[in-house]
Amino acid sequence: MILPIYLYGQPVLRKPTEEIAPSPELTQFIADMYETLAQAEGVGLAAPQVGKAWRLFIVDGTDLEEDYPECKNFKRTFINPEIIETSEETCSYSEGCLSLPGINENVVRPVSVRMRFQDENFEEHEESFTGFCARIIQHEYDHLEAHVFTDRISPIRKTFVRNKLLAIAKGKVGARYKYRRN
Repeated sequence: MILPIYLYGQPVLRKPTEEIAPSPELTQFIADMYETLAQAEGVGLAAPQVGKAWRLFIVDGTDLEEDYPECKNFKRTFINPEIIETSEETCSYSEGCLSLPGINENVVRPVSVRMRFQDENFEEHEESFTGFCARIIQHEYDHLEAHVFTDRISPIRKTFVRNKLLAIAKGKVGARYKYRRN
């Protein structure tokens, strides 16, 4: 089932997330998230973006393999993730977000991250990610920490996007995929 993506201004995007445990509905919810992500043509989706304040996100960067070889077979579920280490080296890249349609801004992030997380079977993993995979993960992880990517841009750029964010929050901007706004 395609879930509506919550747009900027929805309180769940700024709500602290809770760790989750196995449950019968979780398998279907994850499947619905992947279906929603594919329909929206995104590369990552966090549970708060579909209305749940849970520590869960999914990624699917497989279509990016030609430009970003590290994204080969990069389709994963991250449950109760924790970033345990980041590189000192950073890079800037233009990011967008399904919850902030029409906004793209350069965001500086660490080039690599080390994470501890559980997969969809609640098996524990500790793994390092680099390049574009690391960027996708950090972007989605921010959603679990009640942040959106515009929180990480320079103050002058925040001034430039303020009116766009207000328009989204007021319901004056839509998206090409199923969404929910105020």
